[in-house]
Amino acid sequence: MPPVFAHGELRLYLLALLEDAPRHGYELITELSARFGGTYRPSAGTVYPRLARLEEEGLVRRADAGRKSPYVLTDVGRAELDARRDDLRRLEHTVAETVRARADELRADVRSTMRGLRAELAAAAQEVRVRPAPDTPPDPRRARSDVRRHEAEALVQRFRADVLADLRRADVTGAVGTLTVETVRTVLDGARAAIRATLP
Repeated sequence: MPPVFAHGELRLYLLALLEDAPRHGYELITELSARFGGTYRPSAGTVYPRLARLEEEGLVRRADAGRKSPYVLTDVGRAELDARRDDLRRLEHTVAETVRARADELRADVRSTMRGLRAELAAAAQEVRVRPAPDTPPDPRRARSDVRRHEAEALVQRFRADVLADLRRADVTGAVGTLTVETVRTVLDGARAAIRATLP
C-alpha cells in the first residue's frame, strides 16, 4: 500500500490541525485517524519527531511550560499555513481520495474473507454430512483424500496471498494494466479447468 503522505505533506497537515485548536500529540494522532475514517493511524514515532521539528522551526510552541502541554500554532506557523492554502486544498482532496481508496480496499478484503469463510463453512457442513457413523471403520482412501485436500487448499491460499501482494506492490507505481487483468483471468480460468479435470 502506498504511503499516505508524500514528503512534507504530514508537516502541513499537522499545522492545519493545530489551526483548529491546540492539541496534544496523542490528540493529533486521534484526529488524523478520524479524518481517515480509521483506515490510517500514524504512530507516535511518526508524529512526535515532526512536532519537535516544527517547534524547532518556530512554527508551533507549547501552550504552557512543560512536556505535557498542548501544541499551538505560532504566528510564523499561521503565516506559513496562509501562504500554502492552495497546497492545503490539494492535500485535502488527496486525503479524501486516499480515504475512498482505502475504504474500497478494506471492503474488498472483507468480501474476500467472507467468501472464504462461507466456503470453509460449506465444506465443513459437507464433511459432517458425509462423515461415517461412529462404529464404521475408517476409510483409508477418504483419510488420504482429506490430507491432500488440505494440502491443495494451503497451496491455493499461498498462491492467492502472493499474487495479491504482487498486485498491490505494482499498484503503488500504477503498473497494473489491462494486460495484467486479462492474464489473471485467462490463467485462473485455465487452472480451474485443469484442476476440475483431475476430479471425478
